[in-house]
Amino acid sequence: MLNLSVLLEDAARETPDREAVVFGDLRLSYSFIDSVANQVANLLRSRGIGHGDKVALSCPNLPYFPMVYFGALKAGAVVVPLNVLLKPREIAYHLTDSDAKALFCFEGTPELPLGESGYAGFQQAEGCEHFFLLPANPSAAESPIEGAELFWAALGDQPNTFDPVSTGPDDTAVIIYTSGTTGQPKGAELSHSNLLTNAMVSDTLFERTLHDTSLVTLPLFHIFGQTCVMNVGFYRRATLVFQPRFEPKEAIDLMVKEKVNIFAGVPTMYWGLLTDDTSEENIATIRENLRVAVSGGSALPMEVLKGIKKKFDVDVLEGYGLSETSPVASFNRPDRPAKPGSIGLPVWGVEMKLIDDDWNEIEGEGPGEIAIRGHNIMKGYYNRPEATAEAIRDGWFRTGDVARRDEDGYYYIIDRSKDMIIRGG
Repeated sequence: MLNLSVLLEDAARETPDREAVVFGDLRLSYSFIDSVANQVANLLRSRGIGHGDKVALSCPNLPYFPMVYFGALKAGAVVVPLNVLLKPREIAYHLTDSDAKALFCFEGTPELPLGESGYAGFQQAEGCEHFFLLPANPSAAESPIEGAELFWAALGDQPNTFDPVSTGPDDTAVIIYTSGTTGQPKGAELSHSNLLTNAMVSDTLFERTLHDTSLVTLPLFHIFGQTCVMNVGFYRRATLVFQPRFEPKEAIDLMVKEKVNIFAGVPTMYWGLLTDDTSEENIATIRENLRVAVSGGSALPMEVLKGIKKKFDVDVLEGYGLSETSPVASFNRPDRPAKPGSIGLPVWGVEMKLIDDDWNEIEGEGPGEIAIRGHNIMKGYYNRPEATAEAIRDGWFRTGDVARRDEDGYYYIIDRSKDMIIRGG
């Protein structure tokens, strides 16, 4: 028995009254998040959705996300997080390709009507039977979308206790869609063991206090935010301050107000924090509280790294990973010297090497394509045995990233073996 929902369950048992999620004026305890997740699990069971069934979730960084995410896991279902920028035809593709039986979708805003797009995609999909609308106004009595089932109404009188389904370590917990470089997006199957182990290993990389507070601005539908912020945060019983969309001024205000001591972001976010014209008082408060800053997604420019150190008196540690690696594969570890511009060293239980086009290992500095082996490697691409066989050989996953390696074993990304587009940071 191993179910990723233990991250929430254990926190709710040990620190039931601690604030788990802060969003606006909402301050929700671990016991409350766990109770709603239990209702979600009971709702899914009542609709015949259980072990191995796929449940899609289209939601920005809102309290709904962990409620549905861990509720589905408790039911033994597989969570399929969807990018909130997907169009109806793309949503339909993801639902059909993943064999999703249900979609939980946030209503959205006039500028980003997620609910309308989600429902249109749901209607076009094959095999998806249930659509639950996560309303912008939790007290709404009727669904603003005809035919869509309101989340809170659907929960109704569902019990707030639930005995998690007995899933195995190698059972799929989450399918993360990664478009890669060619063809339609592929779903990377990540097991309960993949994700739990990666969260526990990642936890060792960040200094811990008795009670941490993290700013959650990385999208939770992406594996970086999901593992390194939400899952690690719940593992260490932290308080997570949700920001649905990154805005530098709002982020700084939240960091000051909530005394945030952990921040994880991508380089564009650090550039925003660096260039925002905030007060000296705010800067002083952040300098007093912020202990851990982590960057990933792409290389952090040296001038940004030095600028953040000067402005906020915190070292930004860089790491590396992919959706297929749960995601953390390497990091500038706290027990070794950090090397700016490097993605660091392989984390515990993970091996990395450089290979050529024919999978032959390249010795010395390289360059070569990074291949990774360890507890973090996905089970494969969902329903794509040929793509899986192309990407994984003898347990080694080829990343498509070209790197060099220095004499101390630190890796430096220098290129991609195939072209790709990074959109919105």
